[in-house]
Amino acid sequence: MRFSRLGDGDLPVETVGLARTLIGHILVREDHDGITAGRIVETEAYVPDDPASHAYRGRRPRNRSMFLAPFRAYIYQIYGMHLCFNVSSEVEGEGAGVLIRALVPLEGVDLMMRRRGCNALRNLCRGPSRLCEALDIDRSLDGVELIHDRRIWIAAPDRPQPEVATSPRIGISRAASRELRFYDAGNPMVSGPKSRRLEGYTRGVVLE
Repeated sequence: MRFSRLGDGDLPVETVGLARTLIGHILVREDHDGITAGRIVETEAYVPDDPASHAYRGRRPRNRSMFLAPFRAYIYQIYGMHLCFNVSSEVEGEGAGVLIRALVPLEGVDLMMRRRGCNALRNLCRGPSRLCEALDIDRSLDGVELIHDRRIWIAAPDRPQPEVATSPRIGISRAASRELRFYDAGNPMVSGPKSRRLEGYTRGVVLE
């Protein structure tokens, strides 16, 4: 597939707006193994002054990328082994980010399956740590600019944006009721409990 580069100004510099807008955009990873890419179908917003955000207690070495200019990669580890990929989302100095939670695989599917040891397309990039493993996203990419860089970048959508639904974020205890999770309402590849994955799934969806 050919992926179209975004231009400066094509994405909003505001966390909630970015989290919604990114649904349908494409995350592209290029490395020595080839190109892997997937359509973003689920995000979560971590806004300024958010008790659930890593930036809530201020800038630290671990979270510095959240405070960079917008559209930088913020990559952190959970449970001592899994990685999560985020996009910085406010003006420089304001800590906030958008967590990418799920992708529909588009390019390099066989390579993703080898990396993950998984042959189930539906589960390949369903969840933040799974998509990092499938696209070989590691901490060396923390802080990378995501519009113009060649290693990892956000491409323009390849189709009109789907219906975007919202729900509370998943797996947090602080500010847990805020509806800051955004997802493609008709896509079974979103993450989370089954009841949440299939909310709004009223149309036939062909898995790509």
